[in-house]
Amino acid sequence: MELSLLPLAVVDGLSYAGLLFLISLGLTLICGVFGIINVAHGSLYAFGGYSAATLLTVLMPHTSSTFVLVASLFVTAAVVGGCLGALLERGLLRFFADRDPVLQLLVTFAAFMVLEDVQRMIWGATPVNAGDLASRLGTTDLLGVTFMNYQLWLIPGVALVIYGALQILLRHSIAGRQIVAVIHNREVATALGIHAARVGTLTFALAGALGALGGALSVPTTSFVPGLGAEMIVTSFAVVATAGLGQITGALIAAILIGVARSMAVYTVPELEVVMPYLMMVLVLLIKPNGLFSATAARRI
Repeated sequence: MELSLLPLAVVDGLSYAGLLFLISLGLTLICGVFGIINVAHGSLYAFGGYSAATLLTVLMPHTSSTFVLVASLFVTAAVVGGCLGALLERGLLRFFADRDPVLQLLVTFAAFMVLEDVQRMIWGATPVNAGDLASRLGTTDLLGVTFMNYQLWLIPGVALVIYGALQILLRHSIAGRQIVAVIHNREVATALGIHAARVGTLTFALAGALGALGGALSVPTTSFVPGLGAEMIVTSFAVVATAGLGQITGALIAAILIGVARSMAVYTVPELEVVMPYLMMVLVLLIKPNGLFSATAARRI
Protein backbone atom coordinates (compact mmCIF):
# COMPACT_ATOMS: atom_id res chain seq x y z
CA MET A 1 0.00 0.00 0.00
CA GLU A 2 1.29 3.46 -0.89
CA LEU A 3 2.09 5.68 2.09
CA SER A 4 -0.25 8.35 0.71
CA LEU A 5 -3.15 5.95 1.23
CA LEU A 6 -2.24 5.16 4.85
CA PRO A 7 -4.07 8.17 6.41
CA LEU A 8 -7.15 7.38 4.32
CA ALA A 9 -7.11 3.76 5.46
CA VAL A 10 -6.72 4.77 9.12
CA VAL A 11 -9.56 7.31 8.99
CA ASP A 12 -11.85 4.86 7.21
CA GLY A 13 -10.97 2.23 9.80
CA LEU A 14 -11.65 4.53 12.76
CA SER A 15 -14.96 5.66 11.26
CA TYR A 16 -16.06 2.06 10.77
CA ALA A 17 -14.78 1.20 14.25
CA GLY A 18 -16.94 3.93 15.77
CA LEU A 19 -20.08 2.48 14.22
CA LEU A 20 -19.05 -1.06 15.12
CA PHE A 21 -18.40 -0.03 18.72
CA LEU A 22 -21.88 1.47 19.14
CA ILE A 23 -23.52 -1.75 17.96
CA SER A 24 -21.16 -3.97 19.97
CA LEU A 25 -21.76 -1.87 23.07
CA GLY A 26 -25.44 -2.75 23.04
CA LEU A 27 -24.59 -6.44 22.66
CA THR A 28 -22.09 -6.19 25.51
CA LEU A 29 -24.69 -4.72 27.87
CA ILE A 30 -27.26 -7.39 27.03
CA CYS A 31 -24.73 -10.19 27.41
CA GLY A 32 -23.64 -8.77 30.75
CA VAL A 33 -27.12 -8.39 32.26
CA PHE A 34 -28.91 -11.36 30.68
CA GLY A 35 -26.17 -13.63 29.38
CA ILE A 36 -28.11 -13.71 26.10
CA ILE A 37 -26.62 -13.55 22.60
CA ASN A 38 -29.21 -11.23 21.06
CA VAL A 39 -29.25 -11.88 17.30
CA ALA A 40 -32.23 -9.52 16.92
CA HIS A 41 -29.90 -6.62 17.78
CA GLY A 42 -28.92 -6.50 14.10
CA SER A 43 -32.49 -5.60 13.17
CA LEU A 44 -32.37 -2.60 15.51
CA TYR A 45 -29.32 -1.37 13.59
CA ALA A 46 -31.26 -1.71 10.33
CA PHE A 47 -34.39 -0.05 11.71
CA GLY A 48 -32.30 2.84 13.02
CA GLY A 49 -30.75 3.42 9.59
CA TYR A 50 -33.96 3.13 7.61
CA SER A 51 -35.94 5.29 10.04
CA ALA A 52 -33.24 7.98 10.06
CA ALA A 53 -33.17 8.06 6.25
CA THR A 54 -36.96 8.44 6.15
CA LEU A 55 -36.92 11.28 8.67
CA LEU A 56 -34.09 13.06 6.85
CA THR A 57 -36.03 12.81 3.59
CA VAL A 58 -38.94 14.58 5.29
CA LEU A 59 -36.83 17.25 7.02
CA MET A 60 -34.36 18.26 4.30
CA PRO A 61 -36.87 20.16 2.09
CA HIS A 62 -38.02 22.15 5.15
CA THR A 63 -34.77 23.07 6.92
CA SER A 64 -31.22 24.02 6.01
CA SER A 65 -29.92 23.60 9.56
CA THR A 66 -27.25 20.91 9.67
CA PHE A 67 -27.57 20.81 13.46
CA VAL A 68 -31.26 19.92 13.23
CA LEU A 69 -30.55 17.19 10.69
CA VAL A 70 -27.75 15.65 12.77
CA ALA A 71 -29.87 15.89 15.92
CA SER A 72 -32.64 14.00 14.11
CA LEU A 73 -30.32 10.99 13.88
CA PHE A 74 -30.06 10.82 17.67
CA VAL A 75 -33.77 11.37 18.18
CA THR A 76 -34.59 8.59 15.73
CA ALA A 77 -32.17 6.19 17.43
CA ALA A 78 -33.51 6.97 20.92
CA VAL A 79 -37.17 6.58 19.95
CA VAL A 80 -36.99 3.68 17.48
CA GLY A 81 -34.18 1.71 19.10
CA GLY A 82 -35.32 2.33 22.67
CA CYS A 83 -38.91 1.33 21.98
CA LEU A 84 -37.99 -1.78 19.96
CA GLY A 85 -35.42 -2.86 22.55
CA ALA A 86 -37.88 -2.52 25.43
CA LEU A 87 -40.58 -4.29 23.39
CA LEU A 88 -38.28 -7.23 22.68
CA GLU A 89 -37.48 -7.63 26.36
CA ARG A 90 -40.95 -7.17 27.81
CA GLY A 91 -42.92 -8.84 25.04
CA LEU A 92 -40.67 -11.79 24.25
CA LEU A 93 -37.39 -12.45 26.01
CA ARG A 94 -38.73 -12.00 29.53
CA PHE A 95 -40.69 -15.23 29.06
CA PHE A 96 -37.49 -17.13 28.21
CA ALA A 97 -35.21 -15.64 30.87
CA ASP A 98 -34.74 -18.93 32.74
CA ARG A 99 -34.78 -21.24 29.74
CA ASP A 100 -31.92 -23.02 28.01
CA PRO A 101 -29.41 -20.59 26.38
CA VAL A 102 -29.77 -22.39 23.05
CA LEU A 103 -33.52 -21.77 23.13
CA GLN A 104 -32.90 -18.10 23.96
CA LEU A 105 -30.58 -17.83 20.97
CA LEU A 106 -33.20 -19.42 18.69
CA VAL A 107 -35.87 -17.03 19.99
CA THR A 108 -33.72 -13.97 19.24
CA PHE A 109 -32.97 -15.39 15.78
CA ALA A 110 -36.70 -15.84 15.16
CA ALA A 111 -37.28 -12.24 16.27
CA PHE A 112 -34.56 -11.12 13.87
CA MET A 113 -36.23 -12.92 10.94
CA VAL A 114 -39.62 -11.40 11.77
CA LEU A 115 -38.15 -7.89 12.03
CA GLU A 116 -36.33 -8.40 8.73
CA ASP A 117 -39.65 -9.16 7.05
CA VAL A 118 -41.25 -6.11 8.67
CA GLN A 119 -38.36 -4.03 7.39
CA ARG A 120 -38.91 -5.31 3.83
CA MET A 121 -42.65 -4.61 4.09
CA ILE A 122 -42.03 -0.98 5.10
CA TRP A 123 -39.02 0.02 2.97
CA GLY A 124 -38.88 -2.66 0.27
CA ALA A 125 -35.64 -3.85 -1.34
CA THR A 126 -34.55 -0.56 -2.93
CA PRO A 127 -31.25 0.79 -1.49
CA VAL A 128 -31.78 3.67 0.94
CA ASN A 129 -29.24 6.30 1.99
CA ALA A 130 -28.91 9.93 3.07
CA GLY A 131 -25.59 11.00 1.56
CA ASP A 132 -26.59 14.68 1.38
CA LEU A 133 -26.16 15.04 5.14
CA ALA A 134 -22.54 13.88 5.07
CA SER A 135 -21.82 16.34 2.24
CA ARG A 136 -23.28 19.25 4.22
CA LEU A 137 -20.63 18.88 6.91
CA GLY A 138 -17.86 19.66 4.43
CA THR A 139 -14.34 18.30 4.17
CA THR A 140 -10.93 18.70 5.81
CA ASP A 141 -7.49 18.45 4.17
CA LEU A 142 -5.15 16.38 6.33
CA LEU A 143 -1.70 15.14 5.31
CA GLY A 144 -2.50 15.91 1.70
CA VAL A 145 -5.70 13.86 1.74
CA THR A 146 -9.25 15.26 1.71
CA PHE A 147 -11.55 13.71 4.29
CA MET A 148 -15.26 14.14 4.89
CA ASN A 149 -15.79 15.78 8.28
CA TYR A 150 -18.64 13.39 8.92
CA GLN A 151 -16.26 10.42 8.90
CA LEU A 152 -13.19 12.19 10.24
CA TRP A 153 -14.73 13.93 13.25
CA LEU A 154 -18.41 13.20 13.81
CA ILE A 155 -18.57 9.41 13.94
CA PRO A 156 -15.39 8.82 16.03
CA GLY A 157 -16.35 11.77 18.24
CA VAL A 158 -19.84 10.41 18.92
CA ALA A 159 -18.41 6.97 19.74
CA LEU A 160 -15.99 8.46 22.29
CA VAL A 161 -18.69 10.66 23.84
CA ILE A 162 -21.04 7.69 24.17
CA TYR A 163 -18.24 5.65 25.74
CA GLY A 164 -17.51 8.38 28.30
CA ALA A 165 -21.20 8.99 29.01
CA LEU A 166 -21.83 5.27 29.59
CA GLN A 167 -18.89 5.03 31.97
CA ILE A 168 -20.27 7.97 33.97
CA LEU A 169 -23.75 6.42 33.92
CA LEU A 170 -22.55 3.06 35.21
CA ARG A 171 -20.25 4.49 37.90
CA HIS A 172 -22.01 7.59 39.16
CA SER A 173 -25.76 7.07 38.81
CA ILE A 174 -28.25 4.93 40.72
CA ALA A 175 -29.55 3.27 37.56
CA GLY A 176 -26.02 2.54 36.39
CA ARG A 177 -25.02 1.01 39.71
CA GLN A 178 -28.10 -1.16 39.64
CA ILE A 179 -27.14 -2.39 36.16
CA VAL A 180 -23.63 -3.20 37.40
CA ALA A 181 -25.04 -5.03 40.41
CA VAL A 182 -27.31 -7.16 38.21
CA ILE A 183 -24.37 -7.89 35.90
CA HIS A 184 -22.24 -9.14 38.80
CA ASN A 185 -24.93 -11.24 40.50
CA ARG A 186 -28.61 -11.05 39.61
CA GLU A 187 -29.78 -13.09 42.61
CA VAL A 188 -27.88 -11.01 45.17
CA ALA A 189 -28.99 -7.77 43.49
CA THR A 190 -32.63 -8.89 43.72
CA ALA A 191 -32.17 -9.83 47.38
CA LEU A 192 -30.85 -6.32 48.04
CA GLY A 193 -34.06 -4.81 46.71
CA ILE A 194 -33.07 -4.03 43.12
CA HIS A 195 -35.93 -4.50 40.65
CA ALA A 196 -34.05 -6.78 38.23
CA ALA A 197 -36.91 -6.90 35.71
CA ARG A 198 -36.99 -3.11 35.49
CA VAL A 199 -33.22 -3.00 35.11
CA GLY A 200 -33.53 -5.54 32.30
CA THR A 201 -36.03 -3.41 30.42
CA LEU A 202 -33.83 -0.32 30.88
CA THR A 203 -30.79 -2.24 29.63
CA PHE A 204 -32.58 -3.52 26.53
CA ALA A 205 -33.91 -0.03 25.76
CA LEU A 206 -30.44 1.49 26.14
CA ALA A 207 -28.84 -1.28 24.07
CA GLY A 208 -31.51 -0.88 21.39
CA ALA A 209 -30.92 2.87 21.23
CA LEU A 210 -27.17 2.30 20.81
CA GLY A 211 -27.71 -0.24 18.04
CA ALA A 212 -30.16 2.04 16.26
CA LEU A 213 -27.74 4.96 16.65
CA GLY A 214 -25.11 2.91 14.84
CA GLY A 215 -27.56 2.46 11.97
CA ALA A 216 -28.66 6.11 11.98
CA LEU A 217 -25.05 7.30 11.79
CA SER A 218 -24.29 4.77 9.05
CA VAL A 219 -27.03 5.77 6.62
CA PRO A 220 -25.35 9.01 5.39
CA THR A 221 -22.34 6.96 4.25
CA THR A 222 -23.84 3.52 3.51
CA SER A 223 -26.67 2.35 1.28
CA PHE A 224 -29.03 0.25 3.38
CA VAL A 225 -30.34 -2.91 1.74
CA PRO A 226 -32.05 -5.99 3.19
CA GLY A 227 -29.52 -8.22 4.95
CA LEU A 228 -27.21 -5.43 6.12
CA GLY A 229 -28.33 -5.94 9.70
CA ALA A 230 -27.20 -9.57 9.59
CA GLU A 231 -23.76 -8.55 8.31
CA MET A 232 -23.27 -5.99 11.07
CA ILE A 233 -24.47 -8.23 13.89
CA VAL A 234 -22.06 -11.01 12.90
CA THR A 235 -19.16 -8.55 12.81
CA SER A 236 -20.28 -7.17 16.18
CA PHE A 237 -20.17 -10.68 17.63
CA ALA A 238 -16.54 -10.83 16.51
CA VAL A 239 -15.85 -7.61 18.45
CA VAL A 240 -17.58 -8.87 21.60
CA ALA A 241 -15.80 -12.23 21.42
CA THR A 242 -12.43 -10.56 20.82
CA ALA A 243 -12.90 -8.18 23.75
CA GLY A 244 -14.48 -10.64 26.18
CA LEU A 245 -18.12 -10.73 27.30
CA GLY A 246 -19.23 -7.68 29.27
CA GLN A 247 -16.07 -5.62 28.59
CA ILE A 248 -17.01 -2.06 27.59
CA THR A 249 -13.50 -0.65 27.31
CA GLY A 250 -12.42 -3.89 25.68
CA ALA A 251 -15.19 -3.51 23.09
CA LEU A 252 -13.88 -0.06 22.18
CA ILE A 253 -10.32 -1.31 21.74
CA ALA A 254 -11.40 -4.44 19.86
CA ALA A 255 -13.61 -2.36 17.54
CA ILE A 256 -10.66 -0.09 16.72
CA LEU A 257 -8.36 -3.06 16.06
CA ILE A 258 -10.89 -4.81 13.84
CA GLY A 259 -11.99 -1.62 12.07
CA VAL A 260 -8.46 -0.53 11.19
CA ALA A 261 -7.42 -4.07 10.21
CA ARG A 262 -10.43 -4.37 7.91
CA SER A 263 -9.67 -0.99 6.33
CA MET A 264 -6.03 -1.90 5.79
CA ALA A 265 -7.15 -5.09 4.07
CA VAL A 266 -9.39 -3.05 1.73
CA TYR A 267 -6.37 -1.07 0.51
CA THR A 268 -3.85 -3.92 0.42
CA VAL A 269 -5.56 -7.30 0.03
CA PRO A 270 -9.23 -6.64 -0.84
CA GLU A 271 -9.96 -10.36 -0.92
CA LEU A 272 -9.47 -10.49 2.88
CA GLU A 273 -11.79 -7.57 3.70
CA VAL A 274 -14.76 -9.73 4.66
CA VAL A 275 -12.84 -12.32 6.67
CA MET A 276 -10.38 -9.98 8.43
CA PRO A 277 -12.56 -9.43 11.55
CA TYR A 278 -12.97 -13.17 11.98
CA LEU A 279 -9.29 -13.89 11.37
CA MET A 280 -8.43 -11.46 14.16
CA MET A 281 -11.06 -13.01 16.42
CA VAL A 282 -9.74 -16.52 15.85
CA LEU A 283 -6.16 -15.39 16.43
CA VAL A 284 -7.08 -13.74 19.72
CA LEU A 285 -9.21 -16.65 20.95
CA LEU A 286 -6.45 -19.14 20.17
CA ILE A 287 -4.20 -17.20 22.55
CA LYS A 288 -6.82 -16.01 25.07
CA PRO A 289 -9.96 -18.18 24.87
CA ASN A 290 -12.00 -15.77 27.02
CA GLY A 291 -11.08 -12.66 25.03
CA LEU A 292 -8.43 -9.98 25.34
CA PHE A 293 -9.84 -8.22 28.38
CA SER A 294 -11.86 -10.88 30.18
CA ALA A 295 -11.41 -11.09 33.91
CA THR A 296 -11.09 -14.37 35.73
CA ALA A 297 -14.36 -15.16 37.46
CA ALA A 298 -14.88 -17.37 40.50
CA ARG A 299 -16.82 -20.53 39.82
CA ARG A 300 -20.20 -20.61 41.57
CA ILE A 301 -20.93 -23.86 43.45
